[in-house]
Amino acid sequence: MRILVTGANGQLGHDVVVQGKKQGLDIIGVDIEDMDIRDDKQVQKVLKSSNAQAVIHCAAYTAVDAAEDNAELCYQINSEGTKNIARICKELNIKLLYISTDYVFNGEGSDPWQEDDLRDPINTYGKAKCEGELAVEKYLNQYFIVRIAWVFGKNGTNFVKTMLNLAKTKDSISVVSDQIGSPTYTVDLSVLLLEMIQSEHYGHYHVTNEGICSWYEFAVEIFRQAKQEVEVIPIDSSQFPTKAKRPHNSRMSKVKLDKQGFKRLPDWKDALKRYLDECLSD
Repeated sequence: MRILVTGANGQLGHDVVVQGKKQGLDIIGVDIEDMDIRDDKQVQKVLKSSNAQAVIHCAAYTAVDAAEDNAELCYQINSEGTKNIARICKELNIKLLYISTDYVFNGEGSDPWQEDDLRDPINTYGKAKCEGELAVEKYLNQYFIVRIAWVFGKNGTNFVKTMLNLAKTKDSISVVSDQIGSPTYTVDLSVLLLEMIQSEHYGHYHVTNEGICSWYEFAVEIFRQAKQEVEVIPIDSSQFPTKAKRPHNSRMSKVKLDKQGFKRLPDWKDALKRYLDECLSD
């Protein structure tokens, strides 16, 4: 199977390509300079000439706060771009796996979000990704929609890198403690995505590393494992206002993964250790 990966220069897309090549799969990685997903003619040309049998669509506008000021661009990429890919995958009979987000939910309550729960995004980024999901569902009968959260990987910016960089100049850091979810390591996620795209178990999935924590608890664990002496101060979201509203509850059910026989990802603390071992050894 030839698999085309969009957003190959991004945090997740990079690792999907790397892991695919490690597995000996026929992988093609493209980014905006190769295929601007906002241009439907370009998407059609590249997908057709690639002879891809499957697409893992990682390309996205992910700057959550900036999206509030750049809504048009966010929608062009996350909604219209995904619509272009879905429509042309339908036309060319190409299997599609779309990377989505916990932000399609409103983040209320404390129960884990089920795969088929009502989508009710609370910020521009979430609304645009939700429209992307709707486009995939509209154009395709057989597809994978994979919602992820709190992603960290070697290629790109993320919470772990931000914390470690702050620790270089600060003895104490305030981190919100009332937003709960599960970190997701791109290497672990990539392995499962590649397994999934080669299957016929279509549908909606939630994929994060196992275990839940707050951003505060995540930060404490980062410094513990990195052996950094930094005081982490828990604060409420109200004490750390952001341009985009954030969900308080990002717990996500993995029932669909279990039902379809996919193995859950390792615990997030184990994933963090492997990530830090790789990053800190460079």
